[in-house]
Amino acid sequence: MYRIEKRPSGFLLTFGGFMTSAEMHQWCRESEQALATVRPPFGVVVDMRTLAPLMPDAQHVMIQGQQLYKGKGMQRSAVVVHNAVTASQFRRLAQESGIYAWERYIDASAVPDWGKTAVDWVKGGIDPDAKQTSAKAGQGPVQTASPNRSITATPAEPSRKWC
Repeated sequence: MYRIEKRPSGFLLTFGGFMTSAEMHQWCRESEQALATVRPPFGVVVDMRTLAPLMPDAQHVMIQGQQLYKGKGMQRSAVVVHNAVTASQFRRLAQESGIYAWERYIDASAVPDWGKTAVDWVKGGIDPDAKQTSAKAGQGPVQTASPNRSITATPAEPSRKWC
């Protein structure tokens, strides 16, 4: 199961259950259509709290989808998960797709206000990892990236088929 929702500052993507490669391809094709309606830079919040670990063929399509969003102007993304296995899998996928530097992982079981934390990162560049570190030190949140900072990404070729 997946859902693509357009939001004022980008997208909310929701993934849940067991996703096949065919379903991931469909998500990727629908993402291409949705991305044609937004101007960069934009942010993405990804809710994967109920997603089962992906099979290798579906992982490959997820990487293509991540590269699609990055290539179309994604500035930052926040991935919300509910277990360590899924977090680990998507951290690796993000490294493979080249978006790891702009993506943060939030464990909803450990962060009660995970939605606000995700939006703070995506819209304002308030790094949830730095926030946890500074909170332990008794300081406030740390903004690590300017909200107006644009990420340089190679524009997608109009004729390139991503998915």
